[in-house]
Amino acid sequence: MAKTKRRGLVPLIIVGVLAILLVVAYFLIDSGVRAFAKDRAEVEISNRMPASVTGDITVTIGGTSVIAQFIAGSFDEIELTAPNLAVDGVPASVHVIAHDVSTNTAKAIGSLTATLDLDQDAVNQLVRASGTAPADAVMTLGDGTVAYTGTVKLFEFNVGYSATATASAAGDTLNFTPTEATVTSGVGDIDATPLVNLILQQAPIAVCVASYLPEGVEVSGVDISPERARVTLESSTLMLTAQSLTTLGSCAG
Repeated sequence: MAKTKRRGLVPLIIVGVLAILLVVAYFLIDSGVRAFAKDRAEVEISNRMPASVTGDITVTIGGTSVIAQFIAGSFDEIELTAPNLAVDGVPASVHVIAHDVSTNTAKAIGSLTATLDLDQDAVNQLVRASGTAPADAVMTLGDGTVAYTGTVKLFEFNVGYSATATASAAGDTLNFTPTEATVTSGVGDIDATPLVNLILQQAPIAVCVASYLPEGVEVSGVDISPERARVTLESSTLMLTAQSLTTLGSCAG
């Protein structure tokens, strides 16, 4: 009787072992598919970036199973990292997280959040390119603020000043609004208070970044530290098509 029971258990043991092997094989295959999908995504995204963008991009596909996600028609999370990207010669470290990415590239990504880390030189390149800052302005990154110098005309004299500004995001624009100012040269015995007030009442230095970004991607935040300016971007309309990725926004004027 015991022998009969043992014989009856053999098929169950075999089935159990086969089931385990199939699960292991599935995840091994899934891992291979994940690696293939990752490599393919890196190539496709690199090929579809605008000609003005250079640098290597690393792709990570999240979720438990690439196969299951592919069959479902949508990837839970795709992460892109490009620590040494350059856009029109402006260097940046880029990190992108996209959720609900359809396998149909004609459908918009569910949500996309990206951060760009710009060093001080990159910020100054953007500011100079904007044409809204004093021609001789040089920005220095600080703890939550930027400092810059410039000159203004007063009674035929060039008056030098230094200012401190806070940064904010507004759609496609980074605004640097002066909060403090000090006259550094050129006024002699003249009371500088009216000039300081004039500097503080000037319109913010507006740096439009739309022409650096795919259309539909907007600036949602900016954080300043001495090491970098971290710009946060968001979009819920971007698609992974050549047209969507290479159609850049535009700045008014």
